[in-house]
Amino acid sequence: MKKKILFFAMMITVFGTINAQKNFHNFTVKDINGNDYPLSQLKGKKVLVVNTASKCGLTPQYEGLQELYEKYGGDNFMIIGFPANNFANQEPGSNDEIATFCKVNYGVAFPMMSKVSVKGDDQHPLYKWLTTKSENGLEDSKVTWNFQKYMIDEMGNLVGHFSPKTKPGNDKILSWINE
Repeated sequence: MKKKILFFAMMITVFGTINAQKNFHNFTVKDINGNDYPLSQLKGKKVLVVNTASKCGLTPQYEGLQELYEKYGGDNFMIIGFPANNFANQEPGSNDEIATFCKVNYGVAFPMMSKVSVKGDDQHPLYKWLTTKSENGLEDSKVTWNFQKYMIDEMGNLVGHFSPKTKPGNDKILSWINE
């Protein structure tokens, strides 16, 4: 009898591990210089994930993102940008061109990642996770335009998202950061 109980306990543990949902910290992405950037290094921090573009009407949000990063970035909060060319060819540049644009025009100091696709057949696996409830455990969503913002808690769980038009200094974003 004890062997049967032990066997069933082990099977529950194995199946629980197999079915455990992936979280944000399980991903490794490439930074804008092509280096591996394990998102596990952000454990314990809230993270705002933003898909960016340099030729968009919302591009001035880089300024607000940088201000947010300067004020709150550090031990408890991080912003990471993912350039994407999914909307009206508004991010056509190379990673080098994007990095230069961000630094020269907006003084961006928060981590920028390599250009990815945030929707479609070539959607980056992280964005598939961010937008698919069966993967993130919270909600289905669509990236509707540049500068959509996803909120990740300290444990690597998706906790919600904001539309592209929501400015970085929005009261709801600030409230979430300061919770």
